[in-house]
This record gives sequence, C-alpha cells and structure tokens, in this order.
Amino acid sequence: MTPPAIDKPALRARIRATRDAFHAAAPPELTPPGPFLALLKPGLTVTAYIPVGSEADPAPLARAALAAGCRIALPHVTTRAEPMRFLAWDPVDDLHPGPFGLSQPHAGSPVLTPDIILTPLLAFDAKLDRLGQGAGYYDRAFDAYPDARRIGVAWSVQQVDTVPTDAWDMPLHAIITERGWIARPMDRAE
Repeated sequence: MTPPAIDKPALRARIRATRDAFHAAAPPELTPPGPFLALLKPGLTVTAYIPVGSEADPAPLARAALAAGCRIALPHVTTRAEPMRFLAWDPVDDLHPGPFGLSQPHAGSPVLTPDIILTPLLAFDAKLDRLGQGAGYYDRAFDAYPDARRIGVAWSVQQVDTVPTDAWDMPLHAIITERGWIARPMDRAE
C-alpha cells in the first residue's frame, strides 16, 4: 500500500509557522561545525544568502569561509523564468533589493561558480531531502552545478519525518543547524 501523498503547501505553512516561532524566541547563532570548516580551502567559492524572515542566518559560516581564504557569492534573482546566478560579494558591498524580499549583490557583480552552496530551506528529513519555497531556484542551481557541495542551513525544528520529493530533487550533502552537522554516512568527514 502506497503511503498518502504529503500536501506540500500545508507542510510549508506548518514548518514556516514553527520556524517563525522558534526564531521569535531568539535562537543561538549558528557555529561553524568542524566538518564544514574542514571543507574550506583558499580560493573556493562558497555561496551564502541573506536570510529572509526567520530563515537561519549563514553569516557565521560565510565569515569562517572568508577567514579560510574563500570567496563569497550570493544568489541574484531577476525573474521566475531566469535561473538564479551566484554573484561575487564582499560584506562591505551594498546590497540591492530583489524579488521575494531578497537582498542581493549589484547585477553587474562578477558571476562565480560555486564549490559549496549554502542553501536555505523550509524543511528537511533524515535522508537530507530538502523542501524549499517552491520556486525551484536552488533545484536548478543544484542541477547546473552538480559538483558543488549542497549544504542546507536551517533550525533543528525544521526537521520532519519525510519530505515529499520529485524526480528532479537532489538530496543535500549535509545540514547545519544550531545543534551542529548532519550528514549522510558517506559524508561524515569528522
């Protein structure tokens, strides 16, 4: 017997409310875990993002990447039909408003190829499947950069039993929460 289908919009609404409540209680700042720090090498490009609403803030991870000699890129979105690009960003650079409440680099900033993609998400499960906002930007980025390490950034309360997936979904290599590093067994480089 096939299990009942999970209603993605209902799951998104439930997890968004849970995440909002957790964030309102002033969660701790994320601490870069050892396995993440071990991935950082001078010259690598690490993509981060500026959190929207109650998303977990990857700023401590981006600072650790900068300290290790990595370049930082942020997503840049124009329209739903266009793929997201990753543009070079330095914390002293101004950010510009983008669609969906995003803060992003100037459109003329250099495009960088990511080695590590830090991705926001709404929900994740033990298989490291990820449920995003539903626009597919990160799914298309994962497909465009299959060799990049896909690392979710979330609060622990965003973990669910099962994330509904589609054929194009790619699981993450790891998740970083306020509780630490969660990885698939083959990615547990400690």
